[in-house]
Amino acid sequence: MAYIEPSEFVTKMVDSGEQKVFMSTKDTFIRAYMAGAILGLAAVFAITVAVKTGSLLVGSVLFPVGFIMLYLMKFDLLTGVFTLVPLALLDKRPGVTGKSVMRNWGLVFLGNFAGALTTAFMVSFILTYGYATDGGAIAAKVSTIGESRTLGYQEHGLGGWITIFIRGMLCNWMVSMGVVGAMISTSAGSKMAAMWMPVMLFFFMGFEHSIVNMFLFPFSMIMGGEFTVYDYIVWNELPTVLGNLAGGLLFVGLPLYLTHVRTSPAREISK
Repeated sequence: MAYIEPSEFVTKMVDSGEQKVFMSTKDTFIRAYMAGAILGLAAVFAITVAVKTGSLLVGSVLFPVGFIMLYLMKFDLLTGVFTLVPLALLDKRPGVTGKSVMRNWGLVFLGNFAGALTTAFMVSFILTYGYATDGGAIAAKVSTIGESRTLGYQEHGLGGWITIFIRGMLCNWMVSMGVVGAMISTSAGSKMAAMWMPVMLFFFMGFEHSIVNMFLFPFSMIMGGEFTVYDYIVWNELPTVLGNLAGGLLFVGLPLYLTHVRTSPAREISK
């Protein structure tokens, strides 16, 4: 394992954020689309494992497989660009503006959603043999998740909305640690280990990931989940996206940037 010091990999984080800002529309969308599609498949894989083994822990241990695959392919999740792209703006990289940051976020959001929705339709189709059956235990489990994570929060009003927001923050704190973890080594095996640990943690703890939810909730609605598009957007996706943004930037991107790029002078102790 070739470990890279924080002062080096945080500079790589800023460089990566800048590169994503200037990436073409086609490449940005395709990479985001594939990331959303793969993460959706990883989510249903983990749920299938949990249902068949009766162990959420086993499903959580295996869920990071999808996250690792998509990041090794250099595909982009909204949660990752929330953390990396603003650093290029803070570092005053030439040509990086607030508008270009929002452009990147918007394209990645659309690509992630399109990819996750594609996987939702494909998986729902094969589980029901073309919507001819009820989909069995796996479909029932996902439908339950969809209802509990919208209507369940709604029952608690503002407290429920803030709960989702905080769960979104905690999620992208861990997910962004995985994104950064992929930069701390030049070894593929070490990258995978560094990504696996925090992603497993977020999944097992039930934190809210906006792109995983882009798969879970449309899939749940297709399978007959009793909640509306309004419920999904207002009582899950919106607070989750905002929480993911806050968590990734405040707990990972900014602390690393402020202490390893904009390092303050060492203290001088007077004698």
